Amino acid sequence: MKLVANIKLTPTPEQAEELRATLERCNEACNWLSEQVLATKTTRQYDMHKSFYAQVRERFGLSAQATVRCIAKVADAYKIDQKTLRVFRKHAAQPYDDRILSFKPDNIVSLWVLSGRAKVGYVCGDHQRKLLEHRKGEVDLMLVRGKWYLAAVCDFDDPALLTPGGMLGVDFGIVNIATDSLGNQHSGAAVEAYRARYAKRRATLQSVGTKAAKRRLRKMSGKQRRFHKHENHCISKSIVATAERSGLGIALEDLTHIRARAKAHKEQRKRLHHWSFGQLRSFVEYKAKQAGVLCVPVDPKYTSQQCFACGHIARQNRKSQSKFLCVACGHGNHADHNAAGNIASRATVNKPMFAHLYVPSAVESPVL
Repeated sequence: MKLVANIKLTPTPEQAEELRATLERCNEACNWLSEQVLATKTTRQYDMHKSFYAQVRERFGLSAQATVRCIAKVADAYKIDQKTLRVFRKHAAQPYDDRILSFKPDNIVSLWVLSGRAKVGYVCGDHQRKLLEHRKGEVDLMLVRGKWYLAAVCDFDDPALLTPGGMLGVDFGIVNIATDSLGNQHSGAAVEAYRARYAKRRATLQSVGTKAAKRRLRKMSGKQRRFHKHENHCISKSIVATAERSGLGIALEDLTHIRARAKAHKEQRKRLHHWSFGQLRSFVEYKAKQAGVLCVPVDPKYTSQQCFACGHIARQNRKSQSKFLCVACGHGNHADHNAAGNIASRATVNKPMFAHLYVPSAVESPVL
């Protein structure tokens, strides 16, 4: 399993200027190299190294290994499309390897800059510190909103999957972001209030159009995205902890292309398109993998209309957003809880099947 540990650097003002100059010089070299590559149709890394290595070193004054990393960076950029000129931002991330970067004791990292080697302090939490024990491969130097970071790839063996005693179904939604088959709900009320507040503030500032308003908009940029990411981390952590504690696997709705498939009016679309279900699912999957919990995708078709008790499917079963009442057997429950039960039952077989063919364990049964 590969995870990325983001480490915040704490350079002095002088070191920050050195880092900035190094980043700008490397990206300047990458842009020059990109033009040469497109003109000569030399996109293979070996051929690029053979043709332009000496020129890059002489023209931009980079060290040997920094030049190698710039060539590799440009080669990677041309792997997808070899007909379009690749342009690198002034402060785009620059890859480092073990020859030009090393971690030292006492929270010090030694890395190459234009003037030589610089020893820069860094801070990180216990989680990142544990990940760094498995660091492997390249580390990216990044300048994000005026702060310096290192993104270190950490590779460690997957833990053995635990044998689940059943499945924990998880239903994703908007009013309730996630509901599991044990009845636990993660409400979206706070998220919706946050979205509405920031949408109103953005609209007001955009209508003003002054320089101060534009500065404020730039400052607000990404704040809602970061809030969503934090909430997704908290929700996914809770779901995985519940499954691990109960000895269950996790069954998730496969919501691929949900925005293209879902039909919703304008107000619903605002809420639907401002939540990252794919990110939430990916967080659940990687946290489950870390904990050794089985995680499987499930086709969500008709799970909200299907009765968990008898398996009858009808649009009329869904009385409202929150109320489910089966027209065939009279079974009633919270609609999201009922859907989570259906997802759990479908995950217990190789192919989707009706819930009434599956006998759930006591911990999986929805409250009737």
